[in-house]
Amino acid sequence: MNIHQTILQRIVKLGLLLMVGVNMIACSSTMEWKEEVKLHDGQVILVQRHFNLGGYLTLDASERTPLDETISFSLPDSKKTILWKTEFNDRVPERNSLSPLLLGVVGGIPYLATSPAGCIAYNKWGRPNPPYILFKYVNDAWQQISLQEFPTVLVHANLIGKPAASLLKPYYNVEAAKAEREDGNVSDYDKTILREPIRSAGLGCPALIRTGDGWKSRDWFEDQPTREACLKFCEREKVSAESCPCHSIFKGAK
Repeated sequence: MNIHQTILQRIVKLGLLLMVGVNMIACSSTMEWKEEVKLHDGQVILVQRHFNLGGYLTLDASERTPLDETISFSLPDSKKTILWKTEFNDRVPERNSLSPLLLGVVGGIPYLATSPAGCIAYNKWGRPNPPYILFKYVNDAWQQISLQEFPTVLVHANLIGKPAASLLKPYYNVEAAKAEREDGNVSDYDKTILREPIRSAGLGCPALIRTGDGWKSRDWFEDQPTREACLKFCEREKVSAESCPCHSIFKGAK
């Protein structure tokens, strides 16, 4: 075998290795566990958590990106399974990307408290303060409700966040789930459902405007010299008339 054949074989092998690496990055996976959830009245229900995962964002990333999450559970003394699902996709305008914090049952009705997962999600959901998106299970469907409609007896978070894949356990009892929630840097509003606006809500997350192919901060629009230039910028960036902030920015300007 001459040197040229040897070099060619090495190139082919390297190409195959690179193809395998790309496939490993792109392929999907799952992550799931069961956890005991202690309700406000002391009852404990078993909750199934399931994530569909995409590839790694970078070659050196240790965690796959979440595509969606499903929570399933049954009410005490019931065999009916109730599902809640959220997708994680910043590229679409639809509201999604929520992190569950608290699951409660009051008067036989399930309630769920969540918070937007990330800055884009926070803007999608209208920059709520306190930063919660709340739901009530009625007529076999989850309906978003206001903070005033969320029962005041539901206070303390009882769902864990997504663990690191290397630390994942198949089952979390009440004590293990509590330890998981208390481990790490968790904000106060992720531990307790607050009832008043907080100063830190949205801190470090600028107001974003939905464009035709993504998101832009309000600064882009405020930097336009006139209302007319701002409106043309909205048109060029394919911002809807409802989302275009030019009239509020240049309010009173001639």
